[in-house]
Amino acid sequence: MRNRWKFFFVLGASLLLLVHANAQTDSSPHRVQLVTVEQGVQLEVLDWGGSGTPLIFLAGSGDTAHRFDGFAPQFTAQHHVYGITRRGFGTSSKPIPANGNYSADHLGDDVLAVMKALHIERPVLVGHSLAGQELSSIGSRFPEKVSGLIYLDAATTFAFYDPARPSLEIEMNEIKRRIDEIEAGGVNEQKKLLELETAIAKFETVLHQSNAEIANLPPLPPRSPINAALNFGAQKYTSIPVPVLAIYACPHNWERLPDSDRKAALIVDDKARCTGWAEAFRRGVPSAHIVMIPNADHYVYITNEARVVAEINAFLATLR
Repeated sequence: MRNRWKFFFVLGASLLLLVHANAQTDSSPHRVQLVTVEQGVQLEVLDWGGSGTPLIFLAGSGDTAHRFDGFAPQFTAQHHVYGITRRGFGTSSKPIPANGNYSADHLGDDVLAVMKALHIERPVLVGHSLAGQELSSIGSRFPEKVSGLIYLDAATTFAFYDPARPSLEIEMNEIKRRIDEIEAGGVNEQKKLLELETAIAKFETVLHQSNAEIANLPPLPPRSPINAALNFGAQKYTSIPVPVLAIYACPHNWERLPDSDRKAALIVDDKARCTGWAEAFRRGVPSAHIVMIPNADHYVYITNEARVVAEINAFLATLR
């Protein structure tokens, strides 16, 4: 179910949040500060200290930087380690969604603003789940600003565009972008209208397919305005010219989720789905180092901590 799996993936993450609640305590040795990223918006930033190449941890949807309280300190011996809570969550500001202020590029710009404010030079970004889009946003637009990217079960449809698995959200945003270009003026309007027609035709195909695929699924719970803005803020990334480590839980172990129709939907064709994500990423980013960890759950850095730490350290060693 290519168009809605992003939502199911985030849904699974939110349920696992309850299982791993003990990992979201504020017990690790960090300093907390609020950093202004634009007028009226401040983000919570954790600083675990250390020295060396900076690492910045970005959590998945619904989580805060405190999700890494038990994980991030393992890297302070050779790195200065930070965590950022994205807007809309935790003690970070929660502006009302408007004008794309929760789009993937806008969230990426938030991370860049923190880097600038704290004078963090060329960090390695480590992102879990939805944070893959912030990694891809920065890595594709400003590759010179980072030393590398580490995707923790995050290099999926919202992090890298796979034409074979078009995303409803991304195709919708392509239409919005083309309309904005036409309305702004100063373009070859005839050409842009033809491009818009092509984009609309593709969107219609994806929309019909999505509606057919979800017709017999149980109803989805209403999303909050912020979660909806995040979901529909996905953007198309097709080039990531920086060193990359992509770790996948594949196939996933969903045993930690309570039994439900949605759990059953997640399990169906899970191996094919996550393998497809990895293969698309490998084709699009051939220099990426891909690691598949079978029977790990979505919080792979918690359930398979030793393996993930080893893979991250090996990757970081190649950047020196």
